[in-house]
Amino acid sequence: MEKVEDIVIVGAGIAGLTTSLGLQKLGIRSLVLESSHSLRITGFAFITWTNAWRALDAIGLGDSLRQQHKQFYSNVATSTITGHQTTAMSFKAKGKLGDHEVRCVNRKLLLEALANELPSGTIRFSSKVVSTEESGFYKLVHLADGTIIKTKALLGSDGVNSVVAKWLGFKAPAFTGRAAVRGWINFKSNHGFEPKIFQFMGIGFRSGFLPNDDTGVYWFLTSHEEKEIEDDPAKMKQFVLSKLANAPDEMKAIVENTELDYIMLSPLRYRHPWDLIWGNISKGNVCVIGDAFHPMTPDIAQGACSALEDGIVLARCLARALLTKEQSGESKEKVDM
Repeated sequence: MEKVEDIVIVGAGIAGLTTSLGLQKLGIRSLVLESSHSLRITGFAFITWTNAWRALDAIGLGDSLRQQHKQFYSNVATSTITGHQTTAMSFKAKGKLGDHEVRCVNRKLLLEALANELPSGTIRFSSKVVSTEESGFYKLVHLADGTIIKTKALLGSDGVNSVVAKWLGFKAPAFTGRAAVRGWINFKSNHGFEPKIFQFMGIGFRSGFLPNDDTGVYWFLTSHEEKEIEDDPAKMKQFVLSKLANAPDEMKAIVENTELDYIMLSPLRYRHPWDLIWGNISKGNVCVIGDAFHPMTPDIAQGACSALEDGIVLARCLARALLTKEQSGESKEKVDM
């Protein structure tokens, strides 16, 4: 069975939902195809810097999310070798574009906020894209259940293993040889941690603890010892604790008290800069955004922030192209990225 849609977005992650909501705010409907049966909340949380908050403000979600997450005013780094503080950075000083705004956002809350703003039926779950093909100017999107969707514009936000990126000719993202163990804990009462980023550095690893709100804390550890980390939550917890042997007791207690269901392992992958420069970011009416376009390591905490920006910019560009053609009386049959 073949269906026709103006804009199809593959992947209901941060980039995909932000693009869809951005388009919706500008009066343009889209269909979002998600392979999972529900929203994916892998990763638990992430840091949002000033650029992310500007993007969230652009789609009207900034204020509500601010009320649910603490603002950070500093970043403190400590050596686990010497036990001494090595860095203290304040976020209170103004930058060239105004005040800094840094928070740790719960991924589930963000995805739900984005999804709840979209009209019913915008997201189609359990819709795994297996291939795409050309049909004149249109693209045919083939789903695992046999459905074929004909679309005027195809946007790939389907993560590091993107089907759309592969169709555009991108190589698979490279492995860094590093891995990240991530965890999240919800205390029954106020945890009492200051609103700051706590980081601990050691030989071959970096870890951090970030309070989401009064009761939730997100933590991570990235390590070069990828092959030594077994994909077993209990063993992951012990690995992290072994690295934090000289860290403060209250930080080790966060890891010790984290439930195993809230600990996960992610090999770190990225796309080489030259693949981005010389690759096909877009081709006709097809393009990629978010991790499908520029997967990156968490070292500068810009993965989710960039995904939000991608969605806003792409929605504006598409709306400008579509609405300009509509106002000038031209056909909307063709959409070039």
